[in-house]
Amino acid sequence: MTGSQLKMKAYSLDLRPKIIDVYHQGNISQRQLAKQFGVALSSIEKLLKQDRQTGQIAPKVRIKQTPTKLNPEQLKVLQELVNSNKDATLEELRHQLVATTGVGISRST
Repeated sequence: MTGSQLKMKAYSLDLRPKIIDVYHQGNISQRQLAKQFGVALSSIEKLLKQDRQTGQIAPKVRIKQTPTKLNPEQLKVLQELVNSNKDATLEELRHQLVATTGVGISRST
């Protein structure tokens, strides 16, 4: 998995202003800032962008949950496929699910 596929915990409210303050003092690149605070460069980029665009540095609040790809009936079919094919790979289960329900899902799903 890549870093973008992982769900990461938001950095603490006390760390965020420290990062912003050091950046605004100048003479430090975003890469150096990431190294100094031990955070990912992409996190620094996102935090600075959020600060520039909104003036806010608090973690974004997720309002809407991503809907599940499979409905309850399809989940039941998947469970039955798993139970009856215990040695099947994820790829094989994906193909069986498509053949049975017509619904395609990614391997990670």
